[in-house]
This record gives sequence, structure tokens and C-alpha cells, in this order.
Amino acid sequence: MSTWLGLFVVGVVGLGTYAMRAGMILALADRALPPLLLRALSQVPAAVLAAMSVTLAADPTAGGLTVDKAAAVVVAGIVARWRRNLIYTLIAGMATLYIVAAIV
Repeated sequence: MSTWLGLFVVGVVGLGTYAMRAGMILALADRALPPLLLRALSQVPAAVLAAMSVTLAADPTAGGLTVDKAAAVVVAGIVARWRRNLIYTLIAGMATLYIVAAIV
């Protein structure tokens, strides 16, 4: 593939991605979102954090599920259930990961 064709493909894909995102923003710009959708969207950060954490903790290419990762996931789960705060959950999980990794 030539350089110009590669640049053209990247440009077309970039414009297509931008058009899809801008289209949704412009289509919903003057409308209020339903309360059910707003409530569902408020759960997205926690769901993404959980999905990334479990995927990274159990990744066999990164050593699989080790003691430090398992402890971090358990502590983060407990803090998430107790405090219901994403920042506290992240801080508790990361602190546990580093502390247990330093000990083990």
C-alpha cells in the first residue's frame, strides 16, 4: 500500500468516526434524556472499571491471577459495596495491589 493510500484510508476512517459521534451529539442536543437512560448511564463508570479490573487480573499473558491481584480485587469489591464511591474503590484497590506486591 502506498503512503498516500494509507493516509487516505486513515482520513476516511477518522472522518467517519467523527461523523458518527457528532451525529449523535447533534441529534440529541435539544432533547432531554429519559430518567431511566440517565440512571443507566450513571452506572457506566463502575461497570467499565469492573470489566477492566477482572480482565486484567485474570489475563494469562500477564501472569494470571496472582495473590496481589486477587487481594486487590477483593478489597476493591468490599470498598465498592461499602462506600459506593468509585474513587475510594480505585484508591483502595491500587493501594492493596502495591502493598501486597511489595510484601509477597
